[in-house]
Amino acid sequence: MPLPHPVNTAGGEDGPFLLPDGETLYYFFTPDVGIPAEQQLFDGVTGIWVTRRSGETWSEPERVLLAGPDELALDGCEFIMGDLLYFCSAREGYTGIQWFRAVLVSGRWQDWRYAGDELKQDEYEVGELHISGDGQELYFHSARPGGHGDLDIWVSRLTPGGWGGPENLGPSVNTPNWEGWPYLSPDGQELWYCGQSAKGQPGPAIFRALRQADGAWGAAEEIVTTFAGEPTLSPDGRTLYFVHHYFSADLATMLEADIYVSYRTSP
Repeated sequence: MPLPHPVNTAGGEDGPFLLPDGETLYYFFTPDVGIPAEQQLFDGVTGIWVTRRSGETWSEPERVLLAGPDELALDGCEFIMGDLLYFCSAREGYTGIQWFRAVLVSGRWQDWRYAGDELKQDEYEVGELHISGDGQELYFHSARPGGHGDLDIWVSRLTPGGWGGPENLGPSVNTPNWEGWPYLSPDGQELWYCGQSAKGQPGPAIFRALRQADGAWGAAEEIVTTFAGEPTLSPDGRTLYFVHHYFSADLATMLEADIYVSYRTSP
């Protein structure tokens, strides 16, 4: 089911990330998905937004400002752990899309700075990421060499010297098609991500793999099919938030993107 207004609009809502409180939802918003990113940079609206739930309603979303008033920045792919925010950004002074970080001070994200060195972005080709609740594992997607094809999901483990060399999650998760946008459940036992549907349906689908007794990931199961992606879970693991994309009949043009929820009905 789609989230109600004021979260979903006629524009594009994408990349949801629910905080552990289960009441605070961050996401990416742009007023028109048909406008190229190089133009969105100048609209003063496109970027990361946040809304808070009270009962069955959501508050009027607020933009999360992560640059100075005179700086151009296009921010997205947010990941929050406590008072630390990682986000990707295309901004002045940097080439392409780079990783940055900010800290929460007095209710506002401040002290934003480059984080590519910390995440070894250039060395490991780190794409959208998720860090485990204990801070010991960094999951990310990448087309780096040594994978199974296209984008794969990788994990780096924390060492005294920083993030260690990436390990491919293997064929139970990765395929010759693409897999990406990983999300780890709060208890660390479920890996959610999106990839090409294995049921012959068009567009991306959402998959889930369960951690086995030996720490490896079991065979993935396709959970939500057809133009669904970027999953995030409620603290109890029973509500799935994700983005649903709407396309033209010939699938050539994306028309809109909204944030949806699905409720778990079985263990």
